Amino acid sequence: MGAYCNGELSLSSRNGYEASYDLRYSKNVHDNVHGNIYLDPLALKFIDTEQFQRLRDLKQLGMAHMVFPGAVHSRFEHSLGVYWLAGEAVSKLKANQGMELGINRFDVQTVKLAGLLHDVGHGPFSHMFEREFLPHVLPGSKWSHEEMSVKMVDHIVDEHHIDIESETLKKVKEMILAGSESSQLKSTRDKRFLYDIVANGRNGIDVDKFDYIARDTRACGLGCNFQHRRLMDVMRVLGDEICYRATDYLTVHKLFATRVDLYRTVYVHAKVKAIELMVVDALLQANDYLQISSYAHEPSEYWKLDDTIIKTIETAPDQELKKARDLILRIRRRDLYQFCNEYTVPVEQLENFKDVTAQDIVCSQKGGVAIKEDDIAVSNIKIDFTRGKHNPLESIKFFKVRNMSPSFFFCTPDTRGSYRCLYLYQDFESDDKFPIPKDRISHLLPASYQDKIVRVYSKKPELVAAVSEAFENFQLKTYGIKAQVHATPEKKKRKAQDSLL
Repeated sequence: MGAYCNGELSLSSRNGYEASYDLRYSKNVHDNVHGNIYLDPLALKFIDTEQFQRLRDLKQLGMAHMVFPGAVHSRFEHSLGVYWLAGEAVSKLKANQGMELGINRFDVQTVKLAGLLHDVGHGPFSHMFEREFLPHVLPGSKWSHEEMSVKMVDHIVDEHHIDIESETLKKVKEMILAGSESSQLKSTRDKRFLYDIVANGRNGIDVDKFDYIARDTRACGLGCNFQHRRLMDVMRVLGDEICYRATDYLTVHKLFATRVDLYRTVYVHAKVKAIELMVVDALLQANDYLQISSYAHEPSEYWKLDDTIIKTIETAPDQELKKARDLILRIRRRDLYQFCNEYTVPVEQLENFKDVTAQDIVCSQKGGVAIKEDDIAVSNIKIDFTRGKHNPLESIKFFKVRNMSPSFFFCTPDTRGSYRCLYLYQDFESDDKFPIPKDRISHLLPASYQDKIVRVYSKKPELVAAVSEAFENFQLKTYGIKAQVHATPEKKKRKAQDSLL
């Protein structure tokens, strides 16, 4: 495959979409992660609506800012970042393989809009709303923020009379759903690779992850050794699928490993989860009176729901909200549910593991201080590399680069009398795509790609010792051993005993 390379020309492609639209008609905003972002006129029509502006009041990491004070960034800037990266990704493919792939301006616009709108239906408090609150109040419901995003896009178009082609709208919605369980995407669809840029259901590499990994690590003050630009620079479409150079296998692995590190360090941090469990309980206490769950049905009402629901509960004088209000007050005063202990489910037990419940812990107590189900909060945490127990790299295709050297070059004078040299490169890339077994790369990669962690909290400080003991009994009954690594700290037990005196 031949590639015409010019240093001056490549600079413009690195900084934006030089051929996508005229920047004179775009709006420039400065992002603290990606630098200058240019918003085209159609994107601005969606952004300048109350439904999209709602994303400013949705913190990207939910309640994590209570532990990591810098984590106050919102879904709004994340959506702008995904819009920008989506445009960069499809523009790079167009620049490198445009004639071969048939990428046109319509494709670029569609992918960018999908990136912009992919989270417009997201719920409050990160994923807590749909994964932990709604299942309690809407049992059996298949509600997902991707489905709500699609409904919200239709609502915005109708409400604000946005002039958008029906085919563009249809593809934008399909791209938003591409990575979800409800996706109806067929592998025979034309330009299937475009649907993998924003939400990749095939192998998990997408610009959504590129943005939130860079943004979340920065906000939380963590280091990040994964550089998404390296992958964007070398990606290539083979057989309607985005593939990567075989030599970048470990760079791809870093993407998933960094995501796992973020889960362990930030997303499921023990105190972050304690606060989230308290917020869930507060929402459940307030739901009957405020009818919070009813907002989840219609986009015309749903857009009014955001993180400020906590302030509504906290400041309302209504007696019906007293229990919920007291829980929020406890969070403010750092009187949190007390972490008792946790264990990682043994690998051999993962296949048949069932979530542990508060009832399981209560039924394992052996005398002493009596505990009830309402005294315990159990968090069943799953952390994986996006593909469950499977290695995600098994789903990713790679290609070889055999050689890369200039075939010839020539120089032309410019207006200042200097010479500009143009090189014609012949890279001899193979058109074959293939997966790479992990044992062909390194024996230091993980042996397992999924963890399930059972974590138990006491809602009352004075019950820490009793809950911890019952939790240990449960482990002995279930596994024949104490699966946890550490005992409950004696300091917590003494504090609990002191409060009983």
